[in-house]
Amino acid sequence: MRVGGRVEWFLEPTTPEELRSAVISCRERELPLRILGGGANLIIADGLLPGVVIGTGRMNRLFRIDAAVDGDTNPEGEQDPGAWSAEPSGRVAPADPSIDPRLVGWAGTTLPSLVRTARDLGYGGIEGVVGIPGHLGGGIAMNAGGRWGELWDRVELVRVIDEQGEFLDLTREQVQPGYRNSNLGEKIIAAAIMRFEPTPKPLIEQRMRENLRAKNAVQPVSERSAGCVFKNPDPELSGGRGAGQLVDDCGLKGRSMGDAMVSPLHGNFIVNRGSALATDVLALIDQVREEVAQQTGIQLELEVKRWLG
Repeated sequence: MRVGGRVEWFLEPTTPEELRSAVISCRERELPLRILGGGANLIIADGLLPGVVIGTGRMNRLFRIDAAVDGDTNPEGEQDPGAWSAEPSGRVAPADPSIDPRLVGWAGTTLPSLVRTARDLGYGGIEGVVGIPGHLGGGIAMNAGGRWGELWDRVELVRVIDEQGEFLDLTREQVQPGYRNSNLGEKIIAAAIMRFEPTPKPLIEQRMRENLRAKNAVQPVSERSAGCVFKNPDPELSGGRGAGQLVDDCGLKGRSMGDAMVSPLHGNFIVNRGSALATDVLALIDQVREEVAQQTGIQLELEVKRWLG
């Protein structure tokens, strides 16, 4: 969205262990703490944001499973519990992708790089993420997805920093992620193991082209936005209408406040036309929610995250 103010402290760890150390330090000092991924679904208030923001941008690492987990042992010959943080061997994947179609991604792995790497390796099942910005950690935290499925469909194991500051490895069955919700609570994602389906590269490329074409036709993908503003409501309550359709039916497409505007292309996007303030964006969101509630009786729930100070 490219709005918002400044933060008192900004930390940039480069490994999961550095991320854990930063989290522990902030908690010991009782400093307000926020985790910043790619900021793709985030609106930050104007002014000074108190406390610490930990950015995962320098944790952009993606590597093969056996170099990261299966192949690392401690001096006693046992699997090293810190292998998630080991330096990659330089090999991204085995020559035959059907041997073990898994990858380890640290929290700062960008979704575009994940999509490209999976395509190049013949790893299918993640094509629906094409065109979506942001980081793997944030995508897993919100269980990003769409009609193609959800990111957690590909997560085999996630490594988190728990409330006590310890690493904890969780499976999908243990987490039970839901719609736009990882169910991880206050736990912080450090890394994840993703499992894919061996797929011919031409087929993956075809799916990517089709998904991009469909998104470009109905979403303002080239404009400054925070993605979908609202979660889709219960279809039984909305008559099967998604959030964007409800906004459109209420005649709110094109509604603006300052340089913030409800996209004429898709009612569930608010775009920054150039010099919008966070105050404009947040006020427009509240206005849209109120009018949809008045006209339809449906209270839309936010999908975007807000840092309000």
